[in-house]
Amino acid sequence: MAAEACSVLITGANRGLGLEMLLACCRDLDGLRAEGLRDLAKKHPNVITVVRLGEYSLCSILLQVGSLVGKAGLNLLVNNTGMLTHRTMQTTSTQEIQAAFNTNILGPMDEFLPYLQSAATASGKPGLSFNKPAVVSISSMVASMATIKEMCSFFPMASAGLNMLTLCATEQFRKNEILFAVLYPGWVRTDMGGEGGAIDAPESEKGLLSVMDSLTEKQTGVFLDYEGKVMPW
Repeated sequence: MAAEACSVLITGANRGLGLEMLLACCRDLDGLRAEGLRDLAKKHPNVITVVRLGEYSLCSILLQVGSLVGKAGLNLLVNNTGMLTHRTMQTTSTQEIQAAFNTNILGPMDEFLPYLQSAATASGKPGLSFNKPAVVSISSMVASMATIKEMCSFFPMASAGLNMLTLCATEQFRKNEILFAVLYPGWVRTDMGGEGGAIDAPESEKGLLSVMDSLTEKQTGVFLDYEGKVMPW
């Protein structure tokens, strides 16, 4: 990871990919699924700060994050929080759709943009790169409209919405010199990916970190997999 980055916020850090990757956020901080995160925070108290998320909202941690990053702002937001319903259009409830949109789309970016803008100003460097403020969203194959026919058993509107929000934010905040990217971690053997996944979490994370570190101004707004290959929108 770029040496200049001094503050990193990871949402959804209690298990799976988020735990492999420092402000670490999760909703159920006291639950069994957050045991690994709690252990890491105890071992590295000067490196990892655990922040409790509000249910389906990041508003509850704004003040805490602001006090931690200060005027230097937030260098990197890794949006790893996600919900994916395995239901169809006929069986997915309105409440499930709203929860997915709140978690995947509404919360991740807007709340932390002021801290990212502060970091961009504080850097004093022109242009966009991973050495400056960046937002990296961990997405999925079901977010791709080009491949959705192969995944029609899911109802992935929120995942696709996250991709669209990234494209819009790329253009809107280009002048603010904040880099945006969407990364697909592959089919990973995690709680969400299941035991049938193609790769383990460490392999996925190693690839994701390598891709993140290579991002440049020319690549802002991209959709790449963990090996750096271009994903279809």
